[in-house]
Amino acid sequence: MAPYRVLIVDDSPFMRKIFSDLIVKDPQFTIAGTAANGREAIEAVERLKPDAVTLDLEMPEMNGIDALQSIMKKHPTPVIMLSGISEENTRETIKALQYGAFDFIRKPSGAFSNDIIQVGELLLEKLRIAVLMKRRLPEIELREPEGQAQPAKKPIKAPTDDKVQKLGESVPNERKSGTPERKTEPLRKTVQERLPNRPAPAPLHKDRAAAQAQPDIVKPVLPEHSAVKSDPFRHVVAIGTSTGGPRALHEVICSLPAHLPAPVLVVQHMPPKFTKSLAQRLDSFSELQVVEASQGERLQAGVVYIAPGGYHMEMAHDPSGYHIKLTQQAPRNGHRPSVDVLFESLIPFASLKRHAVIMTGMGSDGAKGMKALVESGASTAIAEAEETCIVYGMPRSAVETGAVKTVLPLQRISPAIAQAVLKSI
Repeated sequence: MAPYRVLIVDDSPFMRKIFSDLIVKDPQFTIAGTAANGREAIEAVERLKPDAVTLDLEMPEMNGIDALQSIMKKHPTPVIMLSGISEENTRETIKALQYGAFDFIRKPSGAFSNDIIQVGELLLEKLRIAVLMKRRLPEIELREPEGQAQPAKKPIKAPTDDKVQKLGESVPNERKSGTPERKTEPLRKTVQERLPNRPAPAPLHKDRAAAQAQPDIVKPVLPEHSAVKSDPFRHVVAIGTSTGGPRALHEVICSLPAHLPAPVLVVQHMPPKFTKSLAQRLDSFSELQVVEASQGERLQAGVVYIAPGGYHMEMAHDPSGYHIKLTQQAPRNGHRPSVDVLFESLIPFASLKRHAVIMTGMGSDGAKGMKALVESGASTAIAEAEETCIVYGMPRSAVETGAVKTVLPLQRISPAIAQAVLKSI
């Protein structure tokens, strides 16, 4: 079998050489060519028709985001983004993943960086999966989550698949016809604005507010628990995902109704700093409030909590109510945060109706946790269907445990969650 052909795009000749040398160490790959900017990349993809592309974010003439959009529109090809760790880079990386990039890696820090080998191994791992998934790209709808004008969202309808109980009613949705999906700028919305009949939550702890203003802070702060008890809720939603997850989360989180009477806990396999950018971007589109979770934070209905990169996230309880618990225990299934850890933390709370979802991703993280959660009486267990997964690894593993009875394409997961939560209100 002929080796897979990779196009390297970077404005730095040194980095083009570094990545070329790393890639050809695996005989499965060869270098189809190189490009120094986005315009050259678009022309090279059309001319060379590579099996995969590595694409730098910051380049002259045309940046990586603009080049990616053109490539995915004209010649859909698996693209691995090369990203720095600055706040601007992390924001642009999340945007790229939502525009169709297969995955990303952090660029090595310099010529003598001791992590070049590790970066190379990670790049090869992602390339191996990406070229196998190339055949699936035309099948997956490439929705652009951002633009000058977005069509109004259609009302969310209850799922009609025979794998989901029919209730005969559309799931309520407060989006108004003609309202563009995209917000012109990120909004830090409050629960009080969405749920006017509920008392306003306590303000953010001053340490957390300071942390949000300083993007270089990686370790979540450890505020003391608030004395104000969280609003009571009867449901909790937990979602786990990995490769392809940012696009999937955009579809699901941004389609949930503003009045959802449950907190939503999310584990997305992602390094530190990137999870903060993911939360901020989702928050700018979603009718729910989306935050990167912090230690001891009180859970509120109508808020989505993204596990911070490098930390396991659990749901915990004390006399004042439910709250976030973050730990740096050993990785599970090679991941921290781990979906298994999140799902298992919900097992003791049988008084709540628990709803678990596993979406696109490599590996099997979350499968054992979902099985244990279902055996403890969870109300809902949903796996994303293969036809909409970028990588059908985690959902497949969950289905194979026998615990998952509901398998849905991506576009029907949000209505199923809303229906499951709202039907017993």
